[in-house]
Amino acid sequence: MIDLARRACAATVLGGPTTVIDLGGLRIVSDPTFDDAGPSGHLTKLTDSPVDAAELGAVDVVLVSHDQHADNLDVRGRAFTLEAPLVLTTESSAPQLGGRAVGLKPWSSHAVPRPDGNGELTVTAVPAVHGPEDAERDADGFVTCEVIGFLLAGEDLPTVYVSGDNASIRVVAEIAKQGPRVDAAILHAGAARVPVRHGGRPLSLDSRRAAAAAAVLGAPVVLPAHYDGWAHFAEGRAEIELAFEEAGLSGVLRSVPHGSWVALR
Repeated sequence: MIDLARRACAATVLGGPTTVIDLGGLRIVSDPTFDDAGPSGHLTKLTDSPVDAAELGAVDVVLVSHDQHADNLDVRGRAFTLEAPLVLTTESSAPQLGGRAVGLKPWSSHAVPRPDGNGELTVTAVPAVHGPEDAERDADGFVTCEVIGFLLAGEDLPTVYVSGDNASIRVVAEIAKQGPRVDAAILHAGAARVPVRHGGRPLSLDSRRAAAAAAVLGAPVVLPAHYDGWAHFAEGRAEIELAFEEAGLSGVLRSVPHGSWVALR
């Protein structure tokens, strides 16, 4: 049984991209997916969610990197999101996610009051490229669809980067250059591949690019997510661990079972 009691400053991955982040007295959930295994549109979920959404208790903020794909927001995840007091997402996804959803463009921010009495948590949207850099882009300049990542920061708190479905090291370098120093990174890895999209090339970080992203960011804590539970994820925990070992970065990787809490400091 997974222990979901609130922590002071920690995160746990529940499977797929779904991550619970307890920070500054707030409980934050990113890309919630709670459906049982089975087909979901053109994708297939391989494992049931290890928890029911209700087990998370009161949630303060939901982060949705994009709402177009079931592996980032499934049916139960969407219902959970529509009940949240605050949802931060892309400008195109916000209208689909209820009146409490705020659409953010890259490098815009939203301040969330902290119940611990220490001011605010600032959530900054950061760029993401959901596929190869050289892939054909739509009329709005997006590969596959509009996606963002997030930087979470506040006084006396570690800065946490949540990548969303980003496959671009150029984008990671931009974030490292323009943003604050990242203390902990939650990276969507797994080398998601869909044959009909961009020649089957990865739509998210593969293992080696996840290690490269960790090196570019210089983050002392890296928690991988989005690498299992769905048939189109091409690389799993073993490939991630090997890539970080070969890069000399095993010391920063927190490769732990789902439901295990990782300190973010």
